[in-house]
Amino acid sequence: TQMEDEFGDILFSLVNYARFVKIDPEQALAKANNKFINRFQKLEQLIIKDNKVISDLSAEELNQYWIEVKKIGL
Repeated sequence: TQMEDEFGDILFSLVNYARFVKIDPEQALAKANNKFINRFQKLEQLIIKDNKVISDLSAEELNQYWIEVKKIGL
């Protein structure tokens, strides 16, 4: 689709920009993935601590937990 093509162009441009500013795009992506995993694991811990089930929460409730996790500094 055209949107998929455009998205691919954006990704390609970001990789080229990363190299231009001396950032290893693979390493940056790996760090971002690890940060997400750590945050999500903490989010799950907070939900369990509150005696809730993640699948029962609304998008808004999940977002509030996400904001809380980010405030913790993860």
